[in-house]
Amino acid sequence: MAWVPAESAVEELMPRLLPVEPCDLTEGFDPSIPPRTPQEYLRRVQIEAAQCPDVVVAQIDPKKLKRKQSVNISLSGCQPAPEGYSPTLQWQQQQVAQFSAVRQPKSEDEEGWKKFCLGERLCSEGAVGPAKNESPGIDYIQIGFPPLLSIVSRMNQATIASVLEYLSNWFGERDFTPELGRWLYALLACLEKPLLPEAHSLIRQLARRCSEVRLLVNSRDDERVPALNLLICLVSRYFDQRDLADEPS
Repeated sequence: MAWVPAESAVEELMPRLLPVEPCDLTEGFDPSIPPRTPQEYLRRVQIEAAQCPDVVVAQIDPKKLKRKQSVNISLSGCQPAPEGYSPTLQWQQQQVAQFSAVRQPKSEDEEGWKKFCLGERLCSEGAVGPAKNESPGIDYIQIGFPPLLSIVSRMNQATIASVLEYLSNWFGERDFTPELGRWLYALLACLEKPLLPEAHSLIRQLARRCSEVRLLVNSRDDERVPALNLLICLVSRYFDQRDLADEPS
C-alpha cells in the first residue's frame, strides 16, 4: 500500500518558493527509486520535510565531554619567593620605569618620540660622552632605538608624519647626527605617495634645513655631506620637489 503524508502536515510547510504541480505518488511509490521528473522530485522533498520532527534533541555522550573539559584556572596568587630570592622594591620600580621607556610612545608624545629615536643622552642638554658606571650591553634608552622594520612597519601615515615633524623640529635647532639621519631616511621610505599636505610641507622644510647645515660644513669630505645630499635628493627627485634639487656639478 502506498504511503501519502497527511494533508495537514504538508500545509504546515514553509511557503513555496517554486510552483509544484500536483503529482500522484499513491501508485507504486517507492522512496528508494530515483525520481523520474522534476515535479516528482519536488514532491518527494515536500514529503520528506513533512516527516521531519519540529524539535530535534541531540544525543550527547557524557563520556566524551569529560575528556574535553576546560582546564581549571586557579585564582590563587603566586607562590612566595624563598628567603633571599625576592627582589627589592627599588629594583622592581626601576624595571617598570625602563620597560615603560622602551614602549613605543603615543603619536602625540613629541618628547617621548625624540628620546625613543635619538636617545636620552642626545636629547639632554649638554650630555656629552659615555655615562659613568654603564652596565654592559647596548642601552637603547640612552642611545635611542634604531628604525627597525618591526618598529616602522607598525606606524600608520599619521604617526609617520608626526614623528617626521618632531625630528625636523629637533633638527631645526641642532646639528645633523647619524642617529637622526637613519630615522629620517626610514620615515621617508615609509611615506606613501601622493603625499598628505602636512607631509608635503614637512619634507620641503627638511630639505631646506639640510641645505642650510651643508653650508656650515667646512670640508666636502665630512661624513655628513653624503647623508645631507641623500636626503635633499630624495625629497627633490623622488617626491617630485624639483625646485629644491641640486644642480649637477
